[in-house]
Amino acid sequence: MGQAIRGSSQGAGLLALVLVTSCAAGGGAGAPVTASSKGVEGATVTVAPADKAGGVPTDATVLVAAEGGVLKKVTVRGPKGSLPGVLSADGTQWRSRGTAAPGTSYQVSASVANPAGKITETTTSFSTVKADKTFTIDSFMPSKDMTGLTVGVGMPIMITFDQPITDRVSVERNLLVHSSKPVFGAWHWFDDKTVHFRPRQFWPAHTKVRVEARLAGVRGGAGLYGKRNQDINFKIGRSQITRGSTQSHYLIVKRDGKKIREMPMSAGQGGDWKYYTTSGVHLAMSREPVTIMTSPGIGPGQSGYYQMTVYNTVRISNSGEYIHSAPWSTGSQGYANVSHGCVNVSPENASWFIDNTLIGDPIIITGSPRKLEPTNGWGHWQENWKQWLQWSSVKNFTTESR
Repeated sequence: MGQAIRGSSQGAGLLALVLVTSCAAGGGAGAPVTASSKGVEGATVTVAPADKAGGVPTDATVLVAAEGGVLKKVTVRGPKGSLPGVLSADGTQWRSRGTAAPGTSYQVSASVANPAGKITETTTSFSTVKADKTFTIDSFMPSKDMTGLTVGVGMPIMITFDQPITDRVSVERNLLVHSSKPVFGAWHWFDDKTVHFRPRQFWPAHTKVRVEARLAGVRGGAGLYGKRNQDINFKIGRSQITRGSTQSHYLIVKRDGKKIREMPMSAGQGGDWKYYTTSGVHLAMSREPVTIMTSPGIGPGQSGYYQMTVYNTVRISNSGEYIHSAPWSTGSQGYANVSHGCVNVSPENASWFIDNTLIGDPIIITGSPRKLEPTNGWGHWQENWKQWLQWSSVKNFTTESR
């Protein structure tokens, strides 16, 4: 894997190819304190948090420093495993990485050697703040069950939590996105339980992506801590972008910049606002061999009510818009808009389109007075980059190789 995205700030978003490492060292109740152990002459080990400190934040950095010698071994052990850490190049400092578990006691063991090779052993302990409750990821997309492992260039990363998150910065800093090709992107909070990631521009074709939600022990709010880590791996497929106009009545499909299909279409007839096809950057959300469609807002027995079975459908919004087979409107396709808001194409073209579309492929419709809302389905690309960043908690970022 190549690049990663790093961030830090307030609001909602993780920016750019990412790797985020957190934290400040701290003892339980306030200013950092240390515990020192004097061994052979000239060799001193200093540990923070202080020995027997309680209520230590889960994201506090455990820092072990040697003076007059070099560290030979450092371990920070809890009942469910050890905290990882990194030793400085000169061997005089060790600091933990990641987060500790809430309500857990840890033992810090360190040994330092002075220039004569004499070893000083130091052992301290601390306990972390207790959790009143925990949170975890309720849904994580793209997923193999819903989208498969290969998705389109417009595909967002979508996470929903099972509890409201108030400490968005802490959570967002621990949502790491790695990609095999350079990508600049950001997380965006839609509400207290929902955060999505998208690049500034469409993903590069054939990019490998890994998302690591390092949430075990991460603070999500007052007394709320992450229950476990989760991750997903997926791939971006070829670049396929479909463009259509409600005025020219054609869909043009381009793959890797080359036109591969031109399809006559018929869009929403208008009149009532709900019968316009929305203009904007849609994404393919699902592929359905059979879909039963009913009239929006109209029940059985009312004027204008319908219920019909349609075939080879590709959903493009949450408001009931699909690209689908419509043999009854082939005479109007390429000439006029006669649908109730969907994009009608011939049975042959619908069969081809469902077979050649990946979930997350962009489908860009123009010409309609009704605009796709950013929250209508996966209308993420309706917001420009400045608008997207308004709902990102982590505003400062750097792009780095992993």
